[in-house]
Amino acid sequence: MSRLILAINPGSTSTKVGLFKDDEPIFTKTIEHDHEELQKFPTIAAQKDFRLQFVLESLDAEGVKVRDIAGAVGIGGLLPPIEAGGYRVNQKMLDILTNEVGIAAHASNLGAILAAQVARLADCEAFIYDAVSAGILPDIAKITGFPDIVRRSLSHTLNMRAQAIQFAKKNGKSFEEIGLVIAHLGGGVSITAYDKGKLEDSIGDDLGPFSSERAGAAPLMDFVDFCYDKGLSKKDAQRSIRGNGGIKAHLGTASLKDAEAMIATGDERAKLVVKAMCYGVSKGIASMAVALKGKLDAIILTGGIARSDLITGWIAERVEFIAPVTVMAGEYELEALAAGCLRILSGQETAREM
Repeated sequence: MSRLILAINPGSTSTKVGLFKDDEPIFTKTIEHDHEELQKFPTIAAQKDFRLQFVLESLDAEGVKVRDIAGAVGIGGLLPPIEAGGYRVNQKMLDILTNEVGIAAHASNLGAILAAQVARLADCEAFIYDAVSAGILPDIAKITGFPDIVRRSLSHTLNMRAQAIQFAKKNGKSFEEIGLVIAHLGGGVSITAYDKGKLEDSIGDDLGPFSSERAGAAPLMDFVDFCYDKGLSKKDAQRSIRGNGGIKAHLGTASLKDAEAMIATGDERAKLVVKAMCYGVSKGIASMAVALKGKLDAIILTGGIARSDLITGWIAERVEFIAPVTVMAGEYELEALAAGCLRILSGQETAREM
């Protein structure tokens, strides 16, 4: 018996929606939201009814009745550290995400909230799968020079694990048999090391290379001076790190396509900045190889920016001495969400609870 599964992936200014019949897509759609309109809401969670309207309109436009949906699944947000895989959306999870208790404000937090809203209308269950915070780091990887600050994994887990599983399958192996370093290249960059399916370490967008709009790691003493000298509020400082940093801060655009166009016209400054980003990604990959003691089968470059031959080429030439480089461009998060939900609904996987 086939099932209709609705997958929801909210972003900072968009909501991606996909309807699947089991694991076969019926439609996928990206709903773009006006930035100024979103700014009117006091919190990200307060956007739920606004975004839900667009989700329901997408179903209606395709002639799909919400009551026919067998399962709703959203991307997991910046929850406290949890295991990879599927979780049933319960009230505890919703309270954490709605009130932002001990977590950062992020559009992905709406994934569970929107899935729960749809599930109530459809009288079905709601899940998240491979949350941004999924993956428990080994103790040795958690410790920092500040006893009060503990490292945790915040990465593009959903797309990374989906690509890793697909890579292993194509090579006649299972994810649990190989060692991989995976770099997701998008608005933010994250890099992970997996050994036989187990997360060994990860670099989030505030600990490693800068990206199109995120600052990445920087000298701490200089950043302290930067914040104090400019009299930045906490919110302003956070926006300097996420949203106003990286390529955008250097070149005035967060579009890598625009940056490549600048390079094509002979803009040496643009070329240097983009190459510096690739250099940072390469160093991050090398550091994750250390977590695997150099025993890795491949390096995977994925995410939207991995569609750029220029960028993946600049990275590959620096890291291919470590392991073969495979480019798996794009993001398959809606497909991965639906596939995870299907495994739960069909009994192949048991959903955890917070």
